[in-house]
Amino acid sequence: MLKEGDKAPSFSLTSDNGETVSLKDFKGKTVVLYFYPKDMTPGCTQEACDFRDQQDKFKKAKAIVLGVSRDSMGRHVKFREKYDLNFPLLADEDGKICNAYGVWKEKSLYGRKFMGIERTTFIIGPTGKIEKVFSKVKVKGHSEEVLEGI
Repeated sequence: MLKEGDKAPSFSLTSDNGETVSLKDFKGKTVVLYFYPKDMTPGCTQEACDFRDQQDKFKKAKAIVLGVSRDSMGRHVKFREKYDLNFPLLADEDGKICNAYGVWKEKSLYGRKFMGIERTTFIIGPTGKIEKVFSKVKVKGHSEEVLEGI
């Protein structure tokens, strides 16, 4: 897992609007990069809607929010449209970026072990260094917690 002070791994991923989004596009800006397990699930929907509802505050803080999961671009488009999301969702279908950021982990649910994304948010500063890491995120109140960390 990456830690505060580490250089954020670069990436180029396709967003839900079909554009390629790269970390280098945001040089000089603060990026809130949040990894979540799956579109359309209750926790992920709540988290995305909370980030959506806080967009004005993130813009005032001069921060860009990017959501990342391993869902397909098509699923991201449906998710964005259904919940009127106002920030890019990035499709990491092959999991390379999840691995680079150390969020692809063994999880356990009802005694069953499986691999999945551990809900994690990184605040990446204007110089490309990780300023804050929120791991094993609890959804309730998370967007406010991130705003306080910027």
